[in-house]
Amino acid sequence: MFARLTHISVQPDKKDEMKRIFNEEIVPVVKAQRGNIGIWLLEPTDENEDYISLTEWVSSTDADMYETNGTYRQLVDKVKGMYLNRPILKTYNISETRLVVPV
Repeated sequence: MFARLTHISVQPDKKDEMKRIFNEEIVPVVKAQRGNIGIWLLEPTDENEDYISLTEWVSSTDADMYETNGTYRQLVDKVKGMYLNRPILKTYNISETRLVVPV
């Protein structure tokens, strides 16, 4: 599995609008992409830190296609006027996944 994390520094007065666009417009498009397992918006507990969009993929090939076909750029551009700095994309291989189910 593969993960993509986009770090976004959001203008304080645009946070609610960014979250709305993320949930209503970005999430459905990402979920429809081949190989997407999930998408989450990580909201910082420290208001001075970045939001992080986390997407999980079956493979790096699927994640790469999401970027090369232009979808990623189109979605980032939906919140372009809301961030303070250019978003930073970081990618990771997921080496092991263990789910712990409470008893």
